[in-house]
Amino acid sequence: MAVRASLGCFPSDPTLHASCGMPWGVAVTPFSAADERGSPPATGDEGHLLPRCQSCFAYFSLLCPLDRWSWTCAVCGGENDMPADAAARYARDGAHDPPEMRSAFVDLLLQGEEGEAGAAAPTPVYVAAIDLSCSEEFLELVKSALQAALEALSPGSLFGLLTFSSKIGLYDVQGPIPIVKNVFIPPDSDGALPIDLEDIMPLCSFLAPIDSCKDRITEALETIKPMSSWDVAANAAEGQDHVLHHTRGFGVALDVLVNYLGSEYGNSFELARIFAFLSGPPNYGAGQLDTSEEQNAGKAGDADHILLQEQTSFYKNLATSAVQAGVCVDLFAITNEYTGLTSLKALSVESGGSLFLYSSTDESTLPQDIYKMLSHPYAFGCVMRLRTSSQFKIADSYGHFFPDPQYMHVQHINCCDSFATYSYDFEFEKDSQFSRKSRPPILQIAFKYTVLVHNGDTSDAPSSGSRSKYSLERRLRVRTIQYNTTANIWDLYDFVDPDVVLTILVHQVILSSLSDVLETRLWLEDWLVAVIAQYNKAYKNVTSGGGTGMYDIDVNFSHCSQLQPLSRFVFAVLLSPLLQVNSERINPDYVTYLQCLFSALEPASLRQAIWPTLISYSSPDVEAEVHQSLSRTVFTSERPIFLLDAYKDLLVYYSPTASSEIPFPPRDCLLRSTIDRLKQERKITPKLMFIHGGRNDTTEFETYLVEDQALDGSRLPGSTGFSSFLDEVASKVAEHGI
Repeated sequence: MAVRASLGCFPSDPTLHASCGMPWGVAVTPFSAADERGSPPATGDEGHLLPRCQSCFAYFSLLCPLDRWSWTCAVCGGENDMPADAAARYARDGAHDPPEMRSAFVDLLLQGEEGEAGAAAPTPVYVAAIDLSCSEEFLELVKSALQAALEALSPGSLFGLLTFSSKIGLYDVQGPIPIVKNVFIPPDSDGALPIDLEDIMPLCSFLAPIDSCKDRITEALETIKPMSSWDVAANAAEGQDHVLHHTRGFGVALDVLVNYLGSEYGNSFELARIFAFLSGPPNYGAGQLDTSEEQNAGKAGDADHILLQEQTSFYKNLATSAVQAGVCVDLFAITNEYTGLTSLKALSVESGGSLFLYSSTDESTLPQDIYKMLSHPYAFGCVMRLRTSSQFKIADSYGHFFPDPQYMHVQHINCCDSFATYSYDFEFEKDSQFSRKSRPPILQIAFKYTVLVHNGDTSDAPSSGSRSKYSLERRLRVRTIQYNTTANIWDLYDFVDPDVVLTILVHQVILSSLSDVLETRLWLEDWLVAVIAQYNKAYKNVTSGGGTGMYDIDVNFSHCSQLQPLSRFVFAVLLSPLLQVNSERINPDYVTYLQCLFSALEPASLRQAIWPTLISYSSPDVEAEVHQSLSRTVFTSERPIFLLDAYKDLLVYYSPTASSEIPFPPRDCLLRSTIDRLKQERKITPKLMFIHGGRNDTTEFETYLVEDQALDGSRLPGSTGFSSFLDEVASKVAEHGI
């Protein structure tokens, strides 16, 4: 569990916090294997014995003062009796101390809840829902992706195959040949079908064990064809409308599938994960969307700085049903037409899934992405709660979770991998502050989750018992952190984490832009103006010059290295598709995709995505330097090779003057091994491009040289874009006074 704070030292009072201008909060990656310093948790198997505070329900930790028969809660300061069995545990000698007496970061088995988790089958379930109103290329890509998924899935998993268009197809692959049973979706369906899926095909027939049925699943995939002219003729013969071969009854298909997997008698499985593949907008039955140009123009008619809004609450309600059923939905859209992801995103985000967008089948990394997603460890059935000491509280929380309808700041996460990050913004309680006499600020994050555990080698067991190789473990991870405070603004600045500041800002930008993009741009610029003004006031930069002219103002944070990236971060966010006003060049679905991607990234990865890293190489085996600036000055550099890492894109640029003896593209060298490492470490597969300045179009590379661009996205000569922006900021600081 990695926890990074935007302010390493907490402000002592609300006035100091307001004067520094920095967001105050943390970014939490709960399922990461270690903390932010690389230290793993102390582990144990007695989580059910961990004492809890009777006042605030926080957990006992190493930071709690302990007496023989009582302990004091580190979070709220409440006094708690110590039961005799707990007192005996904590009276052990140091060599046999329980985990919570050895570390403030523990990961414990909840033995009392194993039976509860075991009520559901200890078998993960995966279902592919495939759009048949598609092209041959789309279907071939999806088949390749599912073949990769089958290789990544754990032995003993169950797999189901469903197709949808104007009808829903269920596949039974457990017999000698695959069988498909179809049911038509009524055009006026409200989400229900004339017959339950269970009556069409029992769930036990639909879900096939991977171990014994992998080959037959592959055979079934090969039989799937897109709706063709033959289907149109067949529909016409049956009296169906001829346009049905273009229909996608996606909403109905997902609704009945969620109900199918989570029966009315309770969850059948601890985790069910749906891979939904879309080639275009849902346009049939419940949940259909209007993606016509007229509709889009109408939505944005009054103000071109208003993002397209969701058209229906159908998918948000469906996400609620999915969470209750323990179903996670991963949405893969492979299309270059507007699909309405603004309305669809709630289904994946709130159910704990991911949203992917690929503009074409030719350059899609779908097979690699789905393999990565399933190969990395993940937890399911997660519940997270962050508690604070009494002087401050959570103001906002951000991330892909489903808020508990009853308890504040309790978040449900159906599926959580080791990359998923959630952010919190803090504020002081009314009339509160941290004084020398008060207790120091405390955070405690509790993360309860379930994992599938391999029980050992049972290869000699009959195949019918393969699922017994696995069992469910319910675990509790608790991290308790004590922070220092300061009444000195210079200490606040020196302990700023710019990556976490960027993370909280991006969350706020995404949330605000849903209402008004232009207002969000103005707010973000004003924030930077205020921060620079407060910084200059703190360091008294203008007093020695005898005036408050703009040239006396330090816009580069020269006295504080921790603040120096902030101006570039803000400039890059203003240039990003997140905040483009009335741009016909950007697909609204791409903006939605970036919102979902950025809101789940941990701080270091988000920084890469917003402000790419540019590294020059003297040769393929010799790294020269990391460049802070992203401008066209690279074209006049003596370095022959540059690697630009933009998280979802990796670009290798060779100068036109690079020696012909340097291999292009690079092979068996430091540069190539760096590229391979970055691709391996990343949650998604970055698009890799090799560009030779003397032979290839350099537009893709120049797109990331953001310092040469004006805020409207147009390219400018030299580095006037970013420098002009700083001049404008300095002018505003001088105009409003310091």
